[in-house]
Amino acid sequence: MIERIIILEQADPVSFYGVNNANLQLIRNLFPKLRMAARGSVIKVIGDEQETADFEKKIHELENYCAKYNSLNEDAILDVLRGETPKDVKSDGVIIFGINGKPISARNANQQLMVQSVLNNDLTFALGPAGTGKTYIAIALAVRALKNKEVRKIILSRPAVEAGEKLGFLPGDMKDKIDPYLQPLYDALEDMIPAAKLKEYMENNTIQIAPLAFMRGRTLNDAVIVLDEAQNTTTHQIKMFLTRLGMNAKMIITGDVTQIDLPRSVPSGLMQALKVLKDVPGIGRIEYGKKDIVRHPLVQRIVQAYEKFQPEEGSDTPATT
Repeated sequence: MIERIIILEQADPVSFYGVNNANLQLIRNLFPKLRMAARGSVIKVIGDEQETADFEKKIHELENYCAKYNSLNEDAILDVLRGETPKDVKSDGVIIFGINGKPISARNANQQLMVQSVLNNDLTFALGPAGTGKTYIAIALAVRALKNKEVRKIILSRPAVEAGEKLGFLPGDMKDKIDPYLQPLYDALEDMIPAAKLKEYMENNTIQIAPLAFMRGRTLNDAVIVLDEAQNTTTHQIKMFLTRLGMNAKMIITGDVTQIDLPRSVPSGLMQALKVLKDVPGIGRIEYGKKDIVRHPLVQRIVQAYEKFQPEEGSDTPATT
């Protein structure tokens, strides 16, 4: 009798074990001669040397499946333990599988163009109105690159510019004050990465979310770097950010030039960067329109209404994200 310790390094334990540990119980039933205990990401198994070796091999096969699809079900477990290849979930056009195996894919032609642009270029600008999925697709591509081990980290950033509200007097430390600006980035990540795994990534800095000001002086290698709401950068800020790009890194910059929250006297860095870099090779540019809005259908009509209303009033367009 020997004891083996198996560590789940890729799959989320909650997804792997199943609701009320149903998957773990099924595995136990299929290996009746083994004694096993699981705690967190560690599985301890005791039994015959050959049978425990076979068990470890099967567990890692199940772990790879669970890491790919963010879910594990009875059919997949039975297929793997019978020595059969699990039936692949339909994945044509899928960027990644999110929480509970939800497929995340491009939903229109421009989102698909953005996917291709990021594959083909080290720097991509994605421009367009609120609700077109620019940020969501950018983060999905970053998570895919991380899961495929193409990069070692994801860096997500936003300029901390207030859209009407004043957050400076919020209680708490620097993180507490900054987090409201960054919440849309957390929301997207929570759709794509199980909570325990996301917490681990955040704690070990595999995923970093920081305001733009914290980028100064860094060289960002082996990473996907996403700058959201870039229309609210100053000319100095965006130049500083663009020059952070390191080796084996990709940068995605999203923004909506109709929603600039900077003071009237401060020019948008995004607007300048688009002009300066217009003819530079290796840079992709995707422009979304109202037809690409993928939120509630009413959002598209709201955007159209404000476009018609603003020239008559000469007022600023209220910000959305």
